[in-house]
Amino acid sequence: MFYTSCGVVMGNSSLSPARYLAGGFAAMILAGTMLLSLPFATADGRIDIIDAPFTATSAVCVTGLVVVDTGTYFTAAGQLIIMFLILGGALGFMTTATVLFVLLGRRITLKDRLIIKEALNTNSIQGVVSLILSIVKISLVLILAGTVLLSLRFIPQFGWEKGLFFALFHAVSAFGNAGFDLTGGFQSLTAYVGDYLVSGTIVFLFIAGGLGYPVILELLQHKKPARFSLHSKLVLLFSSVLLLLGTLIIFSMEYANPQTLGGLGFGNKLFAAFFTAAAPRTAGFNVIPIDALTTPVLFFLLLLMFIGASPASTGGGVKTTTFALLLFTVRALIKGSDKVVLYEKHIPPSLILKALAVLFISISLIFIMIFAISIVEQKLFLDLAFEVFSAFGTVGLTTGITPDLGNSGRILLIITMFAGRIGPLTLLFALTRRFNPGAINYPEERILIG
Repeated sequence: MFYTSCGVVMGNSSLSPARYLAGGFAAMILAGTMLLSLPFATADGRIDIIDAPFTATSAVCVTGLVVVDTGTYFTAAGQLIIMFLILGGALGFMTTATVLFVLLGRRITLKDRLIIKEALNTNSIQGVVSLILSIVKISLVLILAGTVLLSLRFIPQFGWEKGLFFALFHAVSAFGNAGFDLTGGFQSLTAYVGDYLVSGTIVFLFIAGGLGYPVILELLQHKKPARFSLHSKLVLLFSSVLLLLGTLIIFSMEYANPQTLGGLGFGNKLFAAFFTAAAPRTAGFNVIPIDALTTPVLFFLLLLMFIGASPASTGGGVKTTTFALLLFTVRALIKGSDKVVLYEKHIPPSLILKALAVLFISISLIFIMIFAISIVEQKLFLDLAFEVFSAFGTVGLTTGITPDLGNSGRILLIITMFAGRIGPLTLLFALTRRFNPGAINYPEERILIG
């Protein structure tokens, strides 16, 4: 299905790379919807007209929001379809298509390389095919390692066949930052809060997937942090800061909450707080009930979901580097400087403009979706806002209202998940015709700001 879609799209040179990517993900979602609608995919042989595209979108966009219980509603065949949709969505449309092209002996054209460059958010088309192959190898190795570790728990618990499939499914879902689980009852990993083998493996996989492939490659290639690129330094720094800050806030504010951390031992409390701080960026698994968290913690999780993971990763959000760049831009402005310098490197103004555009479009999209869903759904505002932030950040965490949403609310979340996965800026480029003013220079005039 990927080959056909890619071949059709690549035959039209009038489409921009952004439209290729949007069309590719849409084709994957459509294919997934059709497969999940087949009788053999569900336990009772049927699925609601909106539930199939919602599940397919959530899987391809590696979100994890579900309107039906994955572990009980779908058959093993349906769960296998969801797993492959997650894997395709995590790797990305162009990565999947490129691998198929290589296996089929097809030549990767210059146009293809430009689209891959856009998909991976790299600065050059040089070596993009080799990068794609490295990405696939890293993904398969990490997923295989996760499967082996998880099978040590699931095989004794469920038997060889079911246990091995459970291990593989959750390894794919974790590395892909998807958040889909097969435990049943919409309980995610709450039954494994004190099981470090299961929860520890899952949290390692989704943190690794959220760092982004360029960072993982540098970690594998270099031993000294001083040799890391500026991008990797920013990703590692801000990911660590957000994890530490999130763990401390959740640990302190939920410590005595009997519905979350209150009934756990000190070590389990600390681990559960760490897991809960890591999950909003953007895994979707949870080891404590999200709907039982205090209001301040839920509000704090909105920020973590908005920031999300890092560029060229399996996660969503505005990305850690975008957030970091804007923070350093504000710092430079406060200090009276018109230049942003990080680690003795000057940041081009074009990147700052791009970061501001991503921030503005993201906030606008979230505001519109919260406004719209609050019109069609009569539920608590914080629950609805949490749902929209989770969909945009492709997180998958929920306070439990997803299955209760009407068709209008589900359609709004489908749109939000799709926009969050391909990126708000890419979506805007795909929907609009870009204008190049060429060499025209207009007179400069200042306006009042602030």
